[in-house]
Amino acid sequence: MPLSTNDKTNETAAALVKTLQGAFHTPPGFRPAHARGILLNGTFTPTAEAGALSSAHHFHASSTPIIVRFSNSTGIPQIPDNAGDANPRGIAVRFVLPDHDGRRQHTDVIAHSTPFFPVRTGEDFLELLAAIGASAAPDAPTPSPIEVYLGKTPSAAAFVGAPKPTPASFATEKYFGLNAFKLIAADGTGTYVRYRITPDAGEAHLTDDEAKAKDPAFLHNEIQTRIIDGGAAFTLWAQVAEEGDPTDDVTIHWPESRRLVKLGTLKLEAVADDNDEKQRTIIFDPVPRVPGLQASADPIIDMRASVYLISGRERRAAGPHH
Repeated sequence: MPLSTNDKTNETAAALVKTLQGAFHTPPGFRPAHARGILLNGTFTPTAEAGALSSAHHFHASSTPIIVRFSNSTGIPQIPDNAGDANPRGIAVRFVLPDHDGRRQHTDVIAHSTPFFPVRTGEDFLELLAAIGASAAPDAPTPSPIEVYLGKTPSAAAFVGAPKPTPASFATEKYFGLNAFKLIAADGTGTYVRYRITPDAGEAHLTDDEAKAKDPAFLHNEIQTRIIDGGAAFTLWAQVAEEGDPTDDVTIHWPESRRLVKLGTLKLEAVADDNDEKQRTIIFDPVPRVPGLQASADPIIDMRASVYLISGRERRAAGPHH
């Protein structure tokens, strides 16, 4: 019997988790991608424009509590903040919504610090990881499997070639939500958007030499100091699709001329208590799952949700870090 789409997604997601863990030698209890991070608490305040585009609760409440996680790339829990491979940086924002029927409710936005994503599907991502792994073998052919893969996959080559400078602070970086989502207004009108998160402090990056001179924990230390000194703020935007813009392909950019609508302000006010434990147990979800928001047909959304869920269940089963 052929696998259902859901079974196939879960099977590929499980293979992705295993492959990433193997590539980075990720210990139990940590994410196989973006293993090193920090959780902060704050509030989201929406604009009137957000309420006009979507009936979602957090776009209408006067403010909503948020949990934000900044992170470094790779599944290496101790990757230095000033390592080149720690880019692109990640951000995950959880909007903590009122309980519904006794159940906790939330919706999340996930983004990273480059507008590029290498591939369109989870299967393609597995193929990319296999090519990277095979190229590391001592007897790898020439050209290497990864060179061959990048040669036939322009989106992966663009991702690899895109500049990924180290930010001066997690709070001076810009983050791109690459998947498209549909905002649904009270009258049922749907608008496809991609999220962007920009730093209110302005963007600031380091040269390679400046990054090398920094402490291996400089970003994690700096954001904590910044929070104590008065907090950090970001603006959440929606880049609005126009007729013909693909909403199911994460590798295709929409033109920069597309309208940007300001959805609200993210204000970070405190470092979360029990940070390591909360990071181990929180499972972010790329699928919105609340009225007023809907996932597009982009296959990466369900794939990411499955990867995060499988990894999250494994982390919880692993117990606290020792």
